[in-house]
Amino acid sequence: MRLSQLLPLAGVSTLALASALHAQDLAGADQAQTVVLNPITLVAGGQENVEATGGVTVTPEDLEAMQPADVSELFARDSAITVSGGGGPAKKVSVFGIEQSLLAVTVDGVPQAQTSWHHTGSNVIDPAFLKSVEVEAGAAAADSGFAAAAGALRYETVGALDMLEAGQNTGGRVGLSYGSNGRGFSGSLAGYGRSGGFDWFIMAHGSNGDNYDSGDGKEILGTEPAARNILAKLGYEFEGHRIELGLERSRDDADRLIKANMGLAGDEVHPLKVSRDTVKLTYTSTDPTDMWDPEVSLYFSQYEYWRPNYPTLRGDDYLYVTNGNAIFNEDQFGGKAQNTFTVGAGKITAGIDFNEHDYSTDNYGNNNRRYRNFSTSQIGIFAQGRFEFENGLSLSTGARYDAHRFTDWNGERFSDSGASVNGTVAYRVNDSIEVFAGASRTWLGYVIGDYGYVHARDDGFVTDPSLDTGTAKNLKVGANFNGSAWQGGITVFDTKIDGLLSYESPTLLTNRAEEYRSKGFTLHGTYDFGNTRIGASFTKADVTGDDEEVVANNGVYFMPVGETAALWVDHDVSAWNTVLGASVEWAGSIDERIVEGTTYYKQPSYTVVNAYAEWTPQAYEKVAVRLSVDNLFDKNYYERSGFGANDGRGGIEPVWAPGRTVTLGATMKF
Repeated sequence: MRLSQLLPLAGVSTLALASALHAQDLAGADQAQTVVLNPITLVAGGQENVEATGGVTVTPEDLEAMQPADVSELFARDSAITVSGGGGPAKKVSVFGIEQSLLAVTVDGVPQAQTSWHHTGSNVIDPAFLKSVEVEAGAAAADSGFAAAAGALRYETVGALDMLEAGQNTGGRVGLSYGSNGRGFSGSLAGYGRSGGFDWFIMAHGSNGDNYDSGDGKEILGTEPAARNILAKLGYEFEGHRIELGLERSRDDADRLIKANMGLAGDEVHPLKVSRDTVKLTYTSTDPTDMWDPEVSLYFSQYEYWRPNYPTLRGDDYLYVTNGNAIFNEDQFGGKAQNTFTVGAGKITAGIDFNEHDYSTDNYGNNNRRYRNFSTSQIGIFAQGRFEFENGLSLSTGARYDAHRFTDWNGERFSDSGASVNGTVAYRVNDSIEVFAGASRTWLGYVIGDYGYVHARDDGFVTDPSLDTGTAKNLKVGANFNGSAWQGGITVFDTKIDGLLSYESPTLLTNRAEEYRSKGFTLHGTYDFGNTRIGASFTKADVTGDDEEVVANNGVYFMPVGETAALWVDHDVSAWNTVLGASVEWAGSIDERIVEGTTYYKQPSYTVVNAYAEWTPQAYEKVAVRLSVDNLFDKNYYERSGFGANDGRGGIEPVWAPGRTVTLGATMKF
């Protein structure tokens, strides 16, 4: 089917631009009163437009209930998202089995680096700083950013205006917790305020612990908590204008496995530091009109993966071998200028964005391999319209055009440009039923991707003169349903991506021949009784490369996930000022496969139960005491989308997830 035939349809790509996630505040309400949920509207701002087509939102209310210690816990209630295991920088987020590098990942609108090396993630996100998260599964809207192959992952951090209560001009929050099974101590301190037109926010968070044990009591090396993070924001409002300066500093510095997301026979730990520093300056209007609602931003960020040279025992003769440095640096500078116009039945957002990205890798050992520096440049224009009509139809459609240039380590330049288009159409049958369908095609430019391979290539490694750009295609259809206190939906999805790069040849950087695909469906539903909220989701994703199932070796952004499900409940015991909650994570088994002489063993099914209780003393309403138990039944398992066990060269073990972990903590606002 041609793209022109698909454009009248819909795609989740167009759905949520907004970051205004509105959670219902039940405080002070009659807990016996029925909660009436708003109808889902695909083009509206807020959480519904993402969830309606198979995506995920994590609201402030969700964050308050979960109190996640890491990204695994952050997405534990959503079956569409899997997070590979391990300590700190090993974790990688996947949506429908597609790793985060093929999503437009942003923190407060700043694009994040792609995964530099397939043994680590690229984004050290501290959940302590988060206000909300949106995961737009499938193609993203034109104003979501460049090269959003499989969707968008948007993290929004908290600020002073989110924390200050009515009539309050200064405030603070302190948190402290201690956990068993290696979790150790975690502490955070935040201060914030406003005076005249100024507002300010600063927060520090750190953790310190030991390696955890799996459900079988085995110590898992390289998994100790070691976060040291700072977030600061300064805002100034004057005569209808707002300027905000944001800074984020993230550090994870500890002894880790050589390849942090997999276990090797006789593996050892060595120093590893992963860091990110970001500065962003933003201008917005606090008094927008129909024709003037601007956003202008500039940002600069640095990312570094630092693992120094070290010797290790290798081979039958147990000789010391020098492994060499593994040091990757990325600097990026970019910005965006856009305006939103209100016209007739909707809004149109149009603008321009750009990005300059410099990469650097250290040499590998004492030989003819050397430092390598390369770069990319991107500039694009975009427009996205979102319209809702009185006859029950809603439409969101947009396009962007980008130019991209890749300059390799030999000074060779590759330039190209391309268009991306998306469309969403939905029809509200009645107040309880809405159906939708969608399609998009996204031009990806040169997908630099897993450039960590470069540090192990010698001087003969060059770029294929015919190097090409990548593309992604997304299709979705589905329906949403809601009643007086419940919501649910089903989404059938199909994502295809081609033109990815391969660094695996010892002599040539070239395009992969395979077309990768993730197809399946996801179901979700929630029920709100007023004092009790229940939610569930189920996802089935078949992930293939040239129609062959991918295997759990984590080499090209795609991992088998099969069937996954999540169930959660939160219950407010108002008489005791207590909230109780629990969640269940389930993954079905994945069959054994033999590929090119390597056996990838069966990944067993697992079910993990987590529970918590949070108490607020009646006399101290700004204090909360929380007891949580993760992996309540001490299940021995490893998380989906992580490396699976195989009997290939050297033998690979997965990184097993933590066994039962009990955490006691307290927070206080002042």
